[in-house]
Amino acid sequence: MEPKTKYQRLEVVISDNVAEVILNTQYNSMDSEFFLEIGRVFREMDENPNVFVVILWSSGKVFSSGLNLKIAPQMLMGTEMDPSSSPAMQNLFFYKGVTVWQQCITQIEECKKPVICALHSLVLGGAVDVATACDIRLCTKDAVFSIRETKIGLVADLGTLQRITPLVGKAFAREMAFTGGDYDSARALQHNLVNAVYDTKDELMKSARIMAANIASNSPLVVQGTKKVLQYAETHDTKDALNQVALWNSALMKSEDLGEAITSFMQKKKPQFVNRL
Repeated sequence: MEPKTKYQRLEVVISDNVAEVILNTQYNSMDSEFFLEIGRVFREMDENPNVFVVILWSSGKVFSSGLNLKIAPQMLMGTEMDPSSSPAMQNLFFYKGVTVWQQCITQIEECKKPVICALHSLVLGGAVDVATACDIRLCTKDAVFSIRETKIGLVADLGTLQRITPLVGKAFAREMAFTGGDYDSARALQHNLVNAVYDTKDELMKSARIMAANIASNSPLVVQGTKKVLQYAETHDTKDALNQVALWNSALMKSEDLGEAITSFMQKKKPQFVNRL
């Protein structure tokens, strides 16, 4: 096990090629420090050759209560700027702040390692932005999901509206976004926002860790290549996507991992993969 790394808003534990990124405050309300740390950590996970898969979860009372409304408006609206600043400059300050936060969340999606999000209790506002940027979502029975920005006079702008429709479908995405209402785990499962629901947090974490271990047991070269191919297919037509995967496998078919996988299967032993992207 690699030593635990602690930040201001989260901590990271790496063991057996699985990284656990843990939100470690009681309500995990989101401010600039939160977003910057999320971005930093997922860049580090992307670059760490010893990490094959990531679990994102919270040790707090809830997964996240969303944006810190006491701090975020001042940070985004530029109220700490010179009072004589023009409205145009204040608007530009807001725009730049939003795009920085957007990229921090996008870093989760762009991480070449699969990311499993284990959710419990409240998953509100910005927490939905984080969850929808992950590859797989699991939750407890008591989980509540809300695109809460609608209720506080904002258009959700950190990724939820761009990512949620392919997950849950057009009608349910619009219902969630237009109402800003609370949706329980049963509705989330019904509409494929989550892959599975568990009675307790202990069961949730046990299942997330089993899934992560199963993913980590495969060739990281293949798993990360599979993620890239899936992402490419989401934004290209079938013809282009088929050509892309053909090119991908043509480039990497001669990896040592392929031979290792076949030999290990024939000899009924655990493969020892050596290739990394």
